Amino acid sequence: MSDPTEANGTTGAAEAESGQTAGGGAVARHVRVVLVDDHRMFRTGVQAEIGQTEQTGVEVVGEAADVDQAVTVITATRPEVVLLDVHLPGGGGVEVLRRCAPLMADAEQPVRFLALSVSDAAEDVIGVIRGGARGYVTKTITGTDLVDSIFRVQEGDAVFSPRLAGFVLDAFASTDAPPVDEDLDRLTQREREVLRLIARGYAYKEIAKQLFISVKTVESHVSAVLRKLQLSNRHELTRWATARRLV
Repeated sequence: MSDPTEANGTTGAAEAESGQTAGGGAVARHVRVVLVDDHRMFRTGVQAEIGQTEQTGVEVVGEAADVDQAVTVITATRPEVVLLDVHLPGGGGVEVLRRCAPLMADAEQPVRFLALSVSDAAEDVIGVIRGGARGYVTKTITGTDLVDSIFRVQEGDAVFSPRLAGFVLDAFASTDAPPVDEDLDRLTQREREVLRLIARGYAYKEIAKQLFISVKTVESHVSAVLRKLQLSNRHELTRWATARRLV
């Protein structure tokens, strides 16, 4: 992500908190945010990009690495926006949304969720939106655009990358339930991520870097996917994923 630019002339954390600029005129933007992602290095990077409150108006008030931590931190801090990864230990982002439903429904101080994930899979996008998230962006987003997305979600807007918005429109325009793919259901969320990246031609090292895991872990996931789908190699895996439009 690139460095975020100055947002609406915010001149300092104290002024942002009071809602006044140095000239005493326009109201400065300010939003309290919790970061939920199971990769510490990624959380650190996001904090460095968007957490300079004097420049961005974003105040990071808490972090969490799994579902239980997320629910605890969100309940304690009551942020305006939560940046939520889709795949988390303990049940994933959908479980966080389920357990935080009363906070989202609070009429006076709603907690709003913006999914921020490496995954651009339709089922992931649709799952968290059905769970109550206000938007979904991928981790390729720039710092500037992420800050803008956070403020838009705070204001109640729905925010999506263009391609992902199409998934949501298609899903909610259809009255038919999506067909169940028993083969795909055998895979964990992380295995599905690795499957898609393998099918797109990524090398193991590239996948490891993209998902913040080791090459050895990637190899283990690939072996598990091949075993569960009864496939022999990555070429068969690619054909399998392409046939199901997962690539």
